[in-house]
Amino acid sequence: MRSFSYVSAPDVAAAVRAIGSEPGAKFIGGGTNLVDLMREGIERPETVVDITALPLAEIEEAAGGGVRIGALVRNSGLAAHPLIRTRYPMLSQAVLTGASAQLRNMATVGGNLLQRTRCVYFYDGAAACNKREPGSGCDAIGGFTRNHGILGVSDDCVATHPSDMCVALAALDATVEVQSVRGVRRVPLADLHLLPGRTPHIETTLAADELITAVELPASAVAATSRYRKVRDRASYAFALVSVAAALNVRDGVVTEVRLALGGVAAKPWRAHEAERILVGAPATEDSFRRAAAAELAAATALPHNAFKIELAQRTIVSTLRQLLAEGGAA
Repeated sequence: MRSFSYVSAPDVAAAVRAIGSEPGAKFIGGGTNLVDLMREGIERPETVVDITALPLAEIEEAAGGGVRIGALVRNSGLAAHPLIRTRYPMLSQAVLTGASAQLRNMATVGGNLLQRTRCVYFYDGAAACNKREPGSGCDAIGGFTRNHGILGVSDDCVATHPSDMCVALAALDATVEVQSVRGVRRVPLADLHLLPGRTPHIETTLAADELITAVELPASAVAATSRYRKVRDRASYAFALVSVAAALNVRDGVVTEVRLALGGVAAKPWRAHEAERILVGAPATEDSFRRAAAAELAAATALPHNAFKIELAQRTIVSTLRQLLAEGGAA
């Protein structure tokens, strides 16, 4: 690891001033991803700005029944909080499927939003990777691609986003609050992360000097009947092959509301808008679930080793919706 300068920020204003005045600076909270990347030589900040002293570690009920989650809330605290467990169970479940208990005790909500891909070619300094070195190529294409993307991929990158939490947040229509010396702005979670296109090294819409301060969840009656299902190679400390965050409301046998997002399939949490469109107003039946899942995956692009993900994603959508219907999705 190369040497770097260290700044401890006493408040948000000082943090955003420091990040703007120090070239090549990075914020550090839990450090569970950044420190690994620094050890690997992938991230090389000249300065790290420590934000752990900032007052951003609270979960509060917001006006109108929503919830505001501070960026420094630890993942374990988020999963255990009564407001999250009762109003947004898919989010609690998603967090508990991620990493290990030790990492969840350190990792922060803001850091989880910005964690980088776990693509093995990204971490391999001998491999070509456009995320790590723009313009160098993508050795994943033509390589071993079992864990790589099938939706929104490009000729320059097929990596997937690793977060479980973000998949649930995408389904819940979360908004991310960010702050810089220019003021505060709010970014819909759906617009925070970018698909690779020709610039896979540009992963979010945040400016380099912007600090995530909170995540806001809107009030949502349908979210109370929700579930996160993660399909992976082993029961713990494994990233998703496919995951589904789903919420469902059914009245008189007809789907009235549904929320669906997928993980493990794209460079960002994938909101399943086409499946949602087909389901709303349709009978809450196995056939409807299958038609919606197939429509969502119709645009998938398979690589030699991950074609199985297309059917796996469809099956996981159907089984998750079926389970929600059995658990009380009907009103």
